[in-house]
Amino acid sequence: MLTSDGGNFYAAPGNPGIADHALCVTLDTSDHAAVIAFCQEKTIGLVVVGPEVPLVAGLGDDLRAEGIAMFGPGKAAAQLEGSKGFTKDLCERAGIPTAGYVRARSFEEARDALANFKPPFVLKADGLAAGKGVVISETREAALVTLRDMFGGRFGQAGAEVVIEEFMEGEEVSFFALTDGTAILPIGTAQDHKRVGEGDTGPNTGGMGAYSPAPVLTGALQEQVMEETIRPTVDTLREEGMPYSGVLYAGLMLTSDGPKLIEYNARFGDPECQVLMMRLEADLGELLLACANGSLGEWSEAKLSNKTALTVVMAAKGYPATPEKGGTIELGEAEANGTKVFHAGTKLNGASLVANGGRVLNVTATGANVTEAKAMAYQAVDAIKFESGFCRRDIGWREVVRETP
Repeated sequence: MLTSDGGNFYAAPGNPGIADHALCVTLDTSDHAAVIAFCQEKTIGLVVVGPEVPLVAGLGDDLRAEGIAMFGPGKAAAQLEGSKGFTKDLCERAGIPTAGYVRARSFEEARDALANFKPPFVLKADGLAAGKGVVISETREAALVTLRDMFGGRFGQAGAEVVIEEFMEGEEVSFFALTDGTAILPIGTAQDHKRVGEGDTGPNTGGMGAYSPAPVLTGALQEQVMEETIRPTVDTLREEGMPYSGVLYAGLMLTSDGPKLIEYNARFGDPECQVLMMRLEADLGELLLACANGSLGEWSEAKLSNKTALTVVMAAKGYPATPEKGGTIELGEAEANGTKVFHAGTKLNGASLVANGGRVLNVTATGANVTEAKAMAYQAVDAIKFESGFCRRDIGWREVVRETP
């Protein structure tokens, strides 16, 4: 997303949802020279890079070199998401709580390393794999099959190296903070639902729904995460000459020994971003600009609503394997009563809205608690006609159980 001094917003490539708020443009983000030329032509005042691929490719460095304000880390710091091994090594250097691990660069090395771990085995493609590069194998035999697949090209270059991790018991939760490389500002918590099927079954996806805040990450635990995980990350990267500017999305496991880092994302994430934005009451643009120009320390807090936000992902049938594209979508009265439908994989086919990706819509609502927000969100889901789509019906189930008398 790009914004100019004249107040115009541009989105590249955008979709029919954001087209109500921004001018959608065709711009190849892998062509850094073209992005820079566009920014200069339009006098862009701030560039916000949403996806991880351009960040890992160093788009931020090239924009900053031309004096263009940029929200998001440079190439070196973006390795926090771009390389699982990089992050694990950083944790080791900085004393950040995380699972034990081994980095393997060949099938044979990985096979031998399995002897150091107990099942279930956590196997991670080192590089970017669109949220699908983590496999949990219950047996050594299954782990060996997965390792052969990974080193055999299942995830492309992302699987050229594999990280084998100790399996951590506990509940997953996410913590978000903004930073300009020195100052750090917490901006909320969330809980995602990664498995495609209800009851957290089936393969991992990029996320089938989320809610915020996540009460299980208490205030005391959030302070612990800031001091043991977030601050050492920011300080270590700065001291090692690769300062991190942008949002830090920490995926955590709440173990019996306290919060431990699972992984970092170098962006807001989807579907977590939707629930965070529904609660944010501070000026988002000013916050992002403060990260970009190094003035985040002037902010004492990022005010968030006390309400709970919950989002349900409507995906195309076949996701996460081979999603069925082209299905017609009719939103109907889905956005009544304050509900917001965020578009992800959509496009216009003439006058018709159709599916154009795996995860297609994020149907998002707020309420006094998770139970209420969930009811509102699914009421909106049921108002949408999307015959080639599906969703989980149990988003927020853990917290609903805790809220039930």
